[in-house]
Amino acid sequence: MVLVEVILLSYLVVAAVTVCAMKSLLASVIIFASYGIAMTVIWVLLAAPDLAITEAAVGTGISSILFFVVAKRIRAMEEESREEKELKKNAG
Repeated sequence: MVLVEVILLSYLVVAAVTVCAMKSLLASVIIFASYGIAMTVIWVLLAAPDLAITEAAVGTGISSILFFVVAKRIRAMEEESREEKELKKNAG
């Protein structure tokens, strides 16, 4: 059991660093969601089911959905900005 906890805790550290280092926003969100799933498993192993349920619902579920929505809007804003630049370039 200790080995599983060590592996999961090591994964949490690697995932946290990877999320910060990734250049792709979508990849960062996916890794962050897997971080939440690993954290949920750790809470279950630590016999804290209330925290595990909360982490699964909020940390993995709601946060990931919000991050995906924000990533989609950022992509839409970037495309809109490119279109405006092209229009200005063609008009001027």
